[in-house]
Amino acid sequence: MKMNQGSYKKAVVIGSLAAAVVASGLLIAARPAPSYVAHEWGTFTSVQGADGVLLEWRPLETSRLPKFVYDWTHAGLNRQPAGPLGPKSGMITLQRMETPVIYFYSPSELSVDVSVQFPRGFITEWYPQAAQIGPSSVRVPPTVARMDNYAHKVGVSSAFTFASLLANHGIKDSRVRWANIQILPEKQNPDLARALPLDRSGSHYFAARETDSDFLRTSSLSITNPSAEHAKFIFYRGVGNFTTPLRVTMVSENAAVLANTGQEPLDHLLVIESRDRAGNFIYVDHLAPGEQRSVAIDLTACNLPAEQLSRELGQQMAESLVRSGLYQREATAMVKTWTDSWFQEDGVRVLYVLPRAWTDRTLPLTLDPSPRELVRVMVGRTEVIPGAVQQRLGDALTKASKGDPKAREEAVAEFRKLGRFGEPALRLATKGANAEVNQIAWTLLQAAAAKPAVITKAF
Repeated sequence: MKMNQGSYKKAVVIGSLAAAVVASGLLIAARPAPSYVAHEWGTFTSVQGADGVLLEWRPLETSRLPKFVYDWTHAGLNRQPAGPLGPKSGMITLQRMETPVIYFYSPSELSVDVSVQFPRGFITEWYPQAAQIGPSSVRVPPTVARMDNYAHKVGVSSAFTFASLLANHGIKDSRVRWANIQILPEKQNPDLARALPLDRSGSHYFAARETDSDFLRTSSLSITNPSAEHAKFIFYRGVGNFTTPLRVTMVSENAAVLANTGQEPLDHLLVIESRDRAGNFIYVDHLAPGEQRSVAIDLTACNLPAEQLSRELGQQMAESLVRSGLYQREATAMVKTWTDSWFQEDGVRVLYVLPRAWTDRTLPLTLDPSPRELVRVMVGRTEVIPGAVQQRLGDALTKASKGDPKAREEAVAEFRKLGRFGEPALRLATKGANAEVNQIAWTLLQAAAAKPAVITKAF
């Protein structure tokens, strides 16, 4: 079959293009996939009464973080909170998402985009600076506002705005996104340890750095101060109104029923009771969906001193975290971060590892490019206010409302032990009480949070 000169040239061109496409495809296929690893841990804390019903509380009231961490009082980039977000002490919710951190491990430098959605909650703090976070609004520059106003006057659809084309614009849904996070291998960049920001506050932040994870670097995104920000992990926290898959019902002061109300098994449950610098715990390895299990905690039978209790709990918890997928140093860092809150505070609580599927539904996470391995270990913390505490507090408040000074002291002492869980305990203890009891209850709750000198004056 003969070809004319035009057909021949056309065939050559087509053949060359095809060869180029094939070669390009081969090159793309030969390009190594990202080999980095990402590990995340965090906690979800809720409060329940003795009947297992979730209680509303102020999860952010006593929260302390380093000053360099962003929140909605200094969100940067001209951002403002939208929707129900407001002052930390004024927020009342069912869940506190505490200190999720994401570590990265890569054999070479790599740029990653990180996006977290929180459809039933709100992100309240984060570091480093995020490219996008919402729900938020951004004050539109006057020039752009005038352009939008003119465009709409001449018939452009109101659904379109020039403001939406700006790099920094408001976000309607609840999510946070970090763009172009540079992963810098720790062994190749040891000097970057000195670039990490420091602060005297925030005990629940710096312990999380004690791992082998790589350093991270990103832009502050500020026009006036475009310096780089360095970190050992991506950090964020939030609040939400939803249930966790564990219900704890107190059948007596030293006995409880654990019920798995979720779709997946619950693993590594620690039932802890601590009082007056002593306590004990029971370990439950597995609770199937729909399963209920009774557990008994008898302080008089096996009462461990606070130091021993904290040490044994820490060892058990770290082992459970490693079995769930964390590296040993990550597990140790998480336990160190929360030792004072998990193991040393008076009260009854249950710690357990949340199912990965539950975490992915509640807090969808996207990494681009995708990692070779992604581990997410979230710990549920169910804080229980036993009936005995409710009764003791209610009796003290009733007597205090009648002018009993000793009862006032007892109520303040009880509120101090309860800490940030004092308000939900107050609501339980004063349910159905008269106005005088309610008034003295709120007065004494505030006094318990004040300095000793102020408390003396309040009496």
